[in-house]
Amino acid sequence: MIDHVGFPVSDYAKSKAFYEKALAPLGYSLIMEVPAETNPSGAEACGFGKDNKPDFWIGAEGGLAKPIHVAIVVESRAIVDAFYEAALAAGGKDNGAPGIRAHYHKNYYGAFVLDPDGHNIEAVCHRHA
Repeated sequence: MIDHVGFPVSDYAKSKAFYEKALAPLGYSLIMEVPAETNPSGAEACGFGKDNKPDFWIGAEGGLAKPIHVAIVVESRAIVDAFYEAALAAGGKDNGAPGIRAHYHKNYYGAFVLDPDGHNIEAVCHRHA
């Protein structure tokens, strides 16, 4: 089981603003910020999550050479749809509109959006409609 994930971004302020809007439909909000002077990496960072548990982190260390993929499981297909719309409105780029991905399994309903650095962020629901 993964406790949290974190990755560097090339424009911290832009990515922070993107994730504040894109993750809101998932029930995620900005929970914690770590100033550069107290972070071992020497760069500011922030954690998003719900129920006061930051599990999705970004840091100002600079972008990665290659994008990553992060999928967040949600309770309903409507939340997947809301994530997709919010992420696009926040400046994300479409990387797969909401829909069934039967090649994973018959109830796999997901949406994929590229963040400002090109990271593939997904919301997925595994429940039957």
